[in-house]
Amino acid sequence: MLRVITLLAFSNIFMTIAWYGHLKQQNVPIWKAIIASWLIAFVEYCFMVPANRIGYENGVSAFQLKMIQEVITLVVFSVFAVMYLKEPFHWKYIVSFLFLLGAVYFMFKK
Repeated sequence: MLRVITLLAFSNIFMTIAWYGHLKQQNVPIWKAIIASWLIAFVEYCFMVPANRIGYENGVSAFQLKMIQEVITLVVFSVFAVMYLKEPFHWKYIVSFLFLLGAVYFMFKK
């Protein structure tokens, strides 16, 4: 499971950069941002596809894989938004994340 989570984390780092990294580069034409994002997204897929395959082959359901991926996405995005985009982090985001962690708990409950 640690290998799956690690691969998903790397995948989400690349995904976040591909989707949101261009926001501070307003002087770059949109077509260049799209091409750069697609190239970065290719690397993301090189981590995401094996993570999902390995997890699924080892008994993790597709629903569980998606829930893990969403939680990782929120953590990675939060760090990115605060550190790179310099956006404030509000208390209501923490409350929202706690509700999502509750969803993860129920997703894996036997």
